[in-house]
Order: sequence, then C-alpha cells, then structure tokens
Amino acid sequence: MIALDVSNSMLAEDMNAEMNRLRVARLSIEKLLGKLHGDRIGLVVFAGASYTQLPITTDYSAARLFLSGVSTNMMSSQGTAIGSAIDTCMRAFNSEDETKKAIIVISDGENHEDDAIGSAKRAESEGVIVHTIGVGSPEGSPIPVYENGQKTGVKRDNEGNTVITKLNEAMLTEIANAGGGSYTRASGSDLGLDRVVRSISSMEKKEYLAEMYTDYEDQFQIFIGLGLLLLVLESLITEKPNPWLRRLYSQA
Repeated sequence: MIALDVSNSMLAEDMNAEMNRLRVARLSIEKLLGKLHGDRIGLVVFAGASYTQLPITTDYSAARLFLSGVSTNMMSSQGTAIGSAIDTCMRAFNSEDETKKAIIVISDGENHEDDAIGSAKRAESEGVIVHTIGVGSPEGSPIPVYENGQKTGVKRDNEGNTVITKLNEAMLTEIANAGGGSYTRASGSDLGLDRVVRSISSMEKKEYLAEMYTDYEDQFQIFIGLGLLLLVLESLITEKPNPWLRRLYSQA
C-alpha cells in the first residue's frame, strides 16, 4: 500500500524547479509501478484525514488511472495525519492472507494530527513493514496559493507572515524505525524508490494459483437402457428375431 500526502504543503516547489512535491511524488510512483512484477498495490491519500483511493490490486493500469486524478483538492480537511493513513492502509490488507505486506508513506513529514509512530508500531506488530520517503527540503519553502489554476501568491499566517513548510526528516525516520522499515530522502525528481523496491522484492512472496477441477458424472446407464429398449421393441415388431437377442435368450 502506498500512502500519499496530498496536503497543501505538498504544493511547495523545493524539489524541482519545474515541479512541486506532489508532482514529483506522482511521477515517482509511476516509475515504481514499472518496477513491480506481480505485486499487488493500493493507494491511500491523506491530509487531515485519509481514505483509500485505489483498493489493493495487480492492475497497474488502473493504478496509473487513479494516480492521475490525485491532487490537493481531494481533501477538504487539511493537515497531515500520517497515523490515520497507516491505519487506513492496514484495513486495506486481508488479515488472513499470509503474504508479506508493506506500506510506503510519501510525505514531507509535517505530522500535526495523530500518533503516527504508534500506528507504525501496531502495523509492525502485525507483520506489516512501514517505509517512509521524505519529499521537500529541510530549509523549507513557501506554499503557493492557486485560484482557477493560476498561482496568485503564497500562503500567509494570520499575522501576514509567509508560511514555510519544511521536510521533517526526524519524524519520518522515527515512523520508519517504529514500523521496521527504512527512511529515504527524495532528491530532485527522484524519490529514491529503488531502495524501497529492492526491499519489497526481497520479501517472501506467495504465488496465487487458480486451478480448474472437472467433475465427471457417469451417465452411460441412460444409453444402455435406451439400447435395450430398442432391441426389445425390435423383437416385438419383427417376425425374425434379432441374432443378438436370440443368443441372449439362449444363454438365459
């Protein structure tokens, strides 16, 4: 399961001169889909709350389609509830399925809402590894404000000061440690997913096989009965008995 931060802070443009944090994350997830082979994948989006955008599946085309619709406008509740996102990912898994499971949290780490470390610990206790990927810069960047698709300025607090959003690596590292996973800091236009992919690929996998069974029911008795009936009818309507029936009668 991938948990993708779609809070407004993901609009900050401190990853790439041409792309904001969320755009870089989306492109990197697309690259991740190209590296997976047979792994089931799902997508949870979160800000102040979280919900499942894509149920877990092996349909990577569907995953790309759902990913293309991800934006900061999806969530009316702002904030960064990483714990809620981890819990939502956990509910997406089949608890009876013994395959290895992993959660990849992609965020700037500005968790203001809940106990993300506690959620990661609970996930790890249930055999689910939690990896985190940090997007943004420790120095921080303003959050652009858009109206009708056009950038009109930057976000300001109640006193008129520019709001600066910073990458919280300490928080993301703690979450990964609590979840038994690894923390990776994204750079440029690459989230560094190779390391995470290698970790997931090394996990024990369970192959799902579909078997078809054919159950045969004996019905030859019907045809034998019809054959005997025809032979009896023949003996009744013909003057010369059938040679086969004559031998049958003689043996009886």
